Amino acid sequence: MAKVYYGITDELQAFIAGQHVFFVGSAPLSCEGHVNLSPKGLDSFRILSPHRVAYIDMAGSGNETSAHLLENGRITFMFCAFDGPPNILRLFGTGHAILPDQPEWSDLALHFTMRLGVRQIIVADITRVQTSCGYGVPLYEYAGERDHLIRWAEKKGQAGLDEYQQDHNLVSIDGLPTALGTRKYQ
Repeated sequence: MAKVYYGITDELQAFIAGQHVFFVGSAPLSCEGHVNLSPKGLDSFRILSPHRVAYIDMAGSGNETSAHLLENGRITFMFCAFDGPPNILRLFGTGHAILPDQPEWSDLALHFTMRLGVRQIIVADITRVQTSCGYGVPLYEYAGERDHLIRWAEKKGQAGLDEYQQDHNLVSIDGLPTALGTRKYQ
């Protein structure tokens, strides 16, 4: 049932473009650490090449992916077909966070709609592309994007977001530093 690809094909790129949500998985090296799995939406994922992807990461209650990438680089993306033919696509790779003050930011930012609340761009080099059946994934109808995160960021404003990130996004729940924690507020 599973099929491995050399890279992200045109067909897989079309599948990704049709999904409204994707999931990001990462984990610390410590076996006592917490494995993280985060759902993402808001048209935030881009394919840069058959072996490179990126997504804009909004400020939120935690910053686990950034901490895990800083520690060990491992990342997995998962896309599930919630309508149409059943399918699951996983992209395995290594990644890192790009902050607004880094040289790569300006070129990467051109691929996205930038909003207040974007804290970093996560870039990943993909080393394995794999599909599986998705037969157990339920069917859902897409009703639209939630705007709560965008409205929350707008209400806080830039100064409020900076303060929030300093209070909530500098270390992981396991105490690992994030990219923001090592650079932005030093």
